[in-house]
Amino acid sequence: MHVRLKGLNCTRSRLANGAIKTYWYAWKGGPRLRGEPGDPEFIASYNEAASHKIKLPSGSLLSLLVKFEGTTEFCSLAPRTKADYKRIIDGKVIPEFGDFPLAALTDKRARGVFKNWRDRLALNSLRQADYAWVVLARIFSVALDRGWIDSNPCEKGGRLYQGARVDSIWAPEQVETFLQAPPHLLAPLMLGLWTGQREGDLLNLVRFAYDGSHIRLVQSKSIRLGNTKRRGVSVSQ
Repeated sequence: MHVRLKGLNCTRSRLANGAIKTYWYAWKGGPRLRGEPGDPEFIASYNEAASHKIKLPSGSLLSLLVKFEGTTEFCSLAPRTKADYKRIIDGKVIPEFGDFPLAALTDKRARGVFKNWRDRLALNSLRQADYAWVVLARIFSVALDRGWIDSNPCEKGGRLYQGARVDSIWAPEQVETFLQAPPHLLAPLMLGLWTGQREGDLLNLVRFAYDGSHIRLVQSKSIRLGNTKRRGVSVSQ
């Protein structure tokens, strides 16, 4: 017999050993369920959660998050970016601020509350803490633009992570050593050296992208030229 449980929500996290773990919740922002889908323990856990469910007030941050996921700003995101947003929303924002009253966003202390949250996230990862802050700031920005809230307490929060890419840059002698590699390995290296394009964009190139004098490609991320954003790029031979 199949039982359909309404409102189930899941998130996925990468464990320390590299495995992907799926966590199930009774509903978005609800309690985590025990067991695996289909198990008697899972169904019992869901029924227990449903019996204690408390309806959140309409003026809570959770209601804002649900509305945000229906906006064009969210729906037009790339699938990977959308998944990253949902991971932050479901796994970090809702558990902490699901019942946070929207009326409190204009309180001058609200920014400090969110800053403290980012500080706690930073204990595990500075980059992830920065990204969580960016996602929440974006949600508030969209909500402010649409008139849903009166203040964005996460605007211009700065960055905690200050990474250096010096160790990722090859020295001339390293390039010279790699030039002894088989020819099929040299093409990606030379493309990267002479075009400056991202690894993912170069790996997605097809043969007809090169017409004998130019390489034409569409970048996965836009670049800014003056006041104009462009994605299409033409690289001379």
